[in-house]
Amino acid sequence: MQVVMATPSSLAHTLHLPYAFPPQRRRLIGRRQLCFYSICSNHDTQSVGEILMHSIPRRKLFTSLFIYSSCLHSSSYSSAYALGDPSVTIEQVTPPVFPSGTLFPPEQRIVQLFEKNTYSVVNIFDVTLRPQLNVTGVVEIPEGNGSGVVWDEQGHIVTNYHVIANSLSRNPSSGQVVARVNILAADGVLKNFEGKLIGADRAKDLAVLKVDASEDLLRPIKVGGSSSLKVGQQCLAIGNPFGFDHTLTVGVISGLNRDIFSQTGVTIGGGIQTDAAINPGNSGGPLLDSKGNLIGINTAIYTQTGTSAGVGFAIPSSTVTRIVPQLIQYGKAVRAGLDVDFAPDLVANQLNVRNGALVLQVPENSLAAKAGLLPTTRGFAGNIVLGDIITAVDDKPVRSKAELYKVLDDYSVGNIITLKIQRGSENLEVPIVLEEKSS
Repeated sequence: MQVVMATPSSLAHTLHLPYAFPPQRRRLIGRRQLCFYSICSNHDTQSVGEILMHSIPRRKLFTSLFIYSSCLHSSSYSSAYALGDPSVTIEQVTPPVFPSGTLFPPEQRIVQLFEKNTYSVVNIFDVTLRPQLNVTGVVEIPEGNGSGVVWDEQGHIVTNYHVIANSLSRNPSSGQVVARVNILAADGVLKNFEGKLIGADRAKDLAVLKVDASEDLLRPIKVGGSSSLKVGQQCLAIGNPFGFDHTLTVGVISGLNRDIFSQTGVTIGGGIQTDAAINPGNSGGPLLDSKGNLIGINTAIYTQTGTSAGVGFAIPSSTVTRIVPQLIQYGKAVRAGLDVDFAPDLVANQLNVRNGALVLQVPENSLAAKAGLLPTTRGFAGNIVLGDIITAVDDKPVRSKAELYKVLDDYSVGNIITLKIQRGSENLEVPIVLEEKSS
């Protein structure tokens, strides 16, 4: 539609109307009357133009002209025609397609690592949560879905505790089905199996399942060491983010010895930090080094949106290799510790203990009592007499109760350690045998 807003003479020229009209025909009409008049009356274009020019004040001229044009010429719009250039052919405008050729060595290495290890990664579904079809037709994957790794040829699958936490909250017995496990076969087909509970450890966010699958489907992951990792070295993560199975992301190790605040509500020490994209569904999947060896189990992301923000965390393989065999053999983690009650860090600070773990109680006939550790007591006047304060374990400094537990995680039941303790104004060294600590 063409609209011209100018002098009356230009308007008359646009509408093909004479410029001068008898003054006796000037009268004011409303916009609705104009539209009705233009459609229903037998007046021609010129008479309608006269009404438009002499009946509507100039301040309403633009609006009136728009209404008039819409009403009078609504049938004059034409269909849009397809645009193109008939002077050329499809062959002339189709560019040549060059073959991809061989990959660069770094790309080829990553491809080979993925192809080699993807069969060791499984998809895990909590049996208490089912995918649901929402109103848009998109399958919504519950948060209880995640990843796992094939641990051995006996069918043991390692994953995170929080991946199957909903099932574990019902206190299942050993051997009970708590998840569905999808394993990728050599032909690219996912095979579904029942995942039976073997053992779980909430403190380290690890769990072990078992599937009854044939050995040709079970391709155990190769485990590497995490003690010699360096910030900046390349790493790869394979998992099932948002339900998209066997997804690869690549990054570098961006930090070491991080405290992981797990979804189970506990803090895990010694965590690996990476910028490889880790999203919901990656939990329980492997973090690999550049040789394809397992260096960690992806477990958490640091984000305010629920998706990857470039900071992800993995449980180091040193922790995994210590806890998983215990879960398989005993169904729980067997931790070495001291049969001693320690004062909470807040209470220790109130008692002016700023460095070390304060011994609160020592059970009779315990190994700690036999080693001579002294508890905190009350004097004859009711005053508090501080017990022994552990300040180091084998030259590893201890500044709090939490740090003591973290240091003891590196030991096994039966190990002999040397405690450095502060007793009043004295500094002593006490050898002691570690015993099993209840989880």
